Amino acid sequence: MNPLLKLDLQYFAQTMNAKDSVSAALAECFVTIEGNRYNFMQIIDFESEFDKTKTEVPILGKTGKGSKATGWSGTFSGTAHYNTSIFRELLYRYKETGEDVYFDIQVTNEDPTSAVGRQTVIHKNCNLDGGTIAKFDADGEYLDEAIEGTFDDFEMPETFKLLPGMQ
Repeated sequence: MNPLLKLDLQYFAQTMNAKDSVSAALAECFVTIEGNRYNFMQIIDFESEFDKTKTEVPILGKTGKGSKATGWSGTFSGTAHYNTSIFRELLYRYKETGEDVYFDIQVTNEDPTSAVGRQTVIHKNCNLDGGTIAKFDADGEYLDEAIEGTFDDFEMPETFKLLPGMQ
C-alpha cells in the first residue's frame, strides 16, 4: 500500500462514547449563608446562566455594525422540594429589617462512569428575587417551589477534562 494514501482513521471516526455523557442526577449542591454551609439536597433541578451585555459598534467602511461585550449578568433558577425554611427566613429577615442577605451556591457534577471527571462552579454573592412563603396542594403528590435569583461572580475550581478526540 502506498504510504501517502494511508489515512489516520482516528481523525475521521471520533465520536463521543455514550458513557461519557454526564448523569443528570449525579450532582451535589451546597449553599453557604453567613458562614453556615448547607447540603442543599432538597434541590430537584438547577440552572445558572451567564448573559453578556453587548453594544452595537458602528464601523466606518462597513454596512453592518459590530458587537462589543461591555459587561455581563448572572441568573439562576431551580426547583426544590418544599421542606426547608432557610430561604423563607432570608425573605422574612429582609421584610423585618431591610437587610438583604447574599450567599454562595456551589454545584458539582460528577459521574464516575464518564471520562470527563468532575466540574465545580461556585456562584458568588447570590441574591433571591423572591420566593414562596406558604403552599399546599390537596390534590398533589408532593410540594415543590421555584427558586430564582442573581449572582455577581463565579469561580470554577474544577473543570471537566477534554474527551479523547476533542483536540
